[in-house]
Amino acid sequence: MNLRDGVQHALFTKRDISRLLWPLVVEQILEVTVGMADVLMVSSVGEAAVSGVSLVDMINVLILNIFAAMATGGAVVVSQWLGAQEREKACHTAAQLLTAAFLLAICIMVLVLIFRSSLLHLFFGPVEPDVMDACLIYFSISAWSYPFIALYNAGAALYRSMGNSRISMYTSIFMNIVNVSGNAICVYGLHMGVAGVAMPSLISRFLAAILMLLLVRSRDNSVYVRYRWSELRPKAPYMKRILHIALPSAMENSMFQLGRILVVSIITNFGTTQIAANGVANNLDNFGCIPGMAINLGIITVVGRCVGAGDLKQTRYYAKKLMRVCLLCTAALNGIMILMLPLILGLYSLSAETMQLTATLVYIHSGFLIPLYVPAFSIPNVLRAANDVKFPMCVSIFSMWVFRIIFSYILGIYFGMGAIGVWCAMVADWVFRAVCFSVRYFRGRWTKYARYCA
Repeated sequence: MNLRDGVQHALFTKRDISRLLWPLVVEQILEVTVGMADVLMVSSVGEAAVSGVSLVDMINVLILNIFAAMATGGAVVVSQWLGAQEREKACHTAAQLLTAAFLLAICIMVLVLIFRSSLLHLFFGPVEPDVMDACLIYFSISAWSYPFIALYNAGAALYRSMGNSRISMYTSIFMNIVNVSGNAICVYGLHMGVAGVAMPSLISRFLAAILMLLLVRSRDNSVYVRYRWSELRPKAPYMKRILHIALPSAMENSMFQLGRILVVSIITNFGTTQIAANGVANNLDNFGCIPGMAINLGIITVVGRCVGAGDLKQTRYYAKKLMRVCLLCTAALNGIMILMLPLILGLYSLSAETMQLTATLVYIHSGFLIPLYVPAFSIPNVLRAANDVKFPMCVSIFSMWVFRIIFSYILGIYFGMGAIGVWCAMVADWVFRAVCFSVRYFRGRWTKYARYCA
């Protein structure tokens, strides 16, 4: 397909796409590696601290996914307004996004602070007292950072919608430097225990939010925020449009993370070896998803801009282009991981049995991720950016509960396959998603939503 055929002006050049994507890749790498550094540092405090932080992080990820969904909703709408050359409406939407993100985060923060103990018992049941103490400390401090991470995510999404992901990358680098340095000082120097990991995260998120709020004020941006009550007070038309995208995505992301928590609870029944193998495999598999997660963020911006411009031809063209790039990058990285896996696993102090099981799980993940990531996880982002949001939500929630959860129980426990059965259930989930989303995309039904912009 030649984009120039029948097209007066290309909305994105190859340079534009490259400048958008590579900072997003850096951000995703930072997110994975810094998380590993946090766990490594807190491990010096003891196993109870590691367990407490790990358990709370699972809930935190669920909550942060809600903030990410809100940011995505705002980014889609802003990108569409920019594509339609409605700068003023894009600016109004940006202000409304900050308001919505902040109010949502405040509500969640208050609920967590009030019900933190009940939530921990609900998700994880009875745990050892020292582990619960660690959970409560980490959860309480983390909750205070929710408004700041929500505002940071919103600001980063706004810059991505402008096609400028370098600002969010630089801010992320700054935030992670503060976090890691603070962890080292508080854990090793001040011996603050679990609080020594939580406090630097709070401080780094606060500073990142302040920095982002200052940056989005600049009138040099294609989208900027005016900090006036008339702009920030909730306005139904803008909120409705943001939430139209954000709510289905939030429900989908929340169900996905909740499903992961339930799957982990199933694996805890299989013994220490399988728990350890699952943990290490998950750690490694995060790297295999880095290109896809970065490119999926770019899809939101690019496809949203094309939809806003009312150019269905460019919408299809750039969607295919980005999905092709995603496939190639995912295949290259996971292919390298498969070939290098014996060397990589040698860096971990694992028993022979655990190492063998870990290798099997990684082979399952990376082998199936190559053909399935794009149809299962990139196509739904194309649909969301084109306003087709309910279909991905329904498919994802159904697939999560039927294939990921129920099949995990059937294969893992009933058939005695253990962790391997759980990961096979994960692949079944991917296959179902891939089939449903591919049919939706190639039949073109999503395009009727792409024509809506007003």
